[in-house]
Amino acid sequence: MTDSALPAARTASMPVTARDVESLVSAVHVRKRFETPRGPVDAVDDVTLSFPAGSFTVIVGPSGCGKSTLLRMIAGLETPTGGRIDFGGRTNGDRPTNALVFQGRSLFPWLTLRQNVAYGLRLKGISRRERGERADDLLELVGLRKFARSYPHQVSEGMRQRVAIARALAVDPDILLMDEPFGALDEQTRMILQEELLRIWETTGKTVIFVTHSLDEALMLADTIVVMSAQPGTIRTVFNVPFSRPRELAAVRSDERFAELFTRTWDILRTEVNTARAQQGEEVEP
Repeated sequence: MTDSALPAARTASMPVTARDVESLVSAVHVRKRFETPRGPVDAVDDVTLSFPAGSFTVIVGPSGCGKSTLLRMIAGLETPTGGRIDFGGRTNGDRPTNALVFQGRSLFPWLTLRQNVAYGLRLKGISRRERGERADDLLELVGLRKFARSYPHQVSEGMRQRVAIARALAVDPDILLMDEPFGALDEQTRMILQEELLRIWETTGKTVIFVTHSLDEALMLADTIVVMSAQPGTIRTVFNVPFSRPRELAAVRSDERFAELFTRTWDILRTEVNTARAQQGEEVEP
């Protein structure tokens, strides 16, 4: 297998063409520098990527390489130091909506699951009846309708993450940004939620940009995988995931191409992980 950059996800060395204007969101030569007491830290350096509507892109890379920073810039929570984030070719503030799902606990513990899902709708001024109906529909989508009146502490971590996804979908975002949403879960729950997320994505057609450390997870979920380098984060490679959709975990893992893709991706990523560990003064693998 050879690495093949897609029109939907271009490396930093490639020019942005008119075809990229069709993308829902693009990062164009984006840089991010943080000022710290120890001096400036370059988190992201010259990243150019495009994400078409309805695509599922997964970003992997070593810890501290700027994956989450890039996601936060797309979400509008951070401002690039250099370059720009474009939205469908628009730079006038008419940007697509987005919702961000984090790792770990993010629900309001004093609200029921139904109230948590409806929270964003309440902020938008949606009527109580309409937001209740929408919350019920989404809880049905994630298989938790019968737990609508439960509180977060009364359900499992996997169920809480499903509620977090439902809450993000409630405001009907154009882009769903997911920052290691399953990272704190046990392996069995993670596998169930991966298949659940794919089902939801296939139902809603949302554009998903997903950050993970797991190559298994990336190969299971993605149309396109972006591998980032050690800090400062640049684009190391971008490639297609060839598995047909809809996908099931067992079918993907038993495909003979899975092992080859995993090995080739890890060969690239291991170099970057060792570089990141060396930067932090850790002993690296041979």
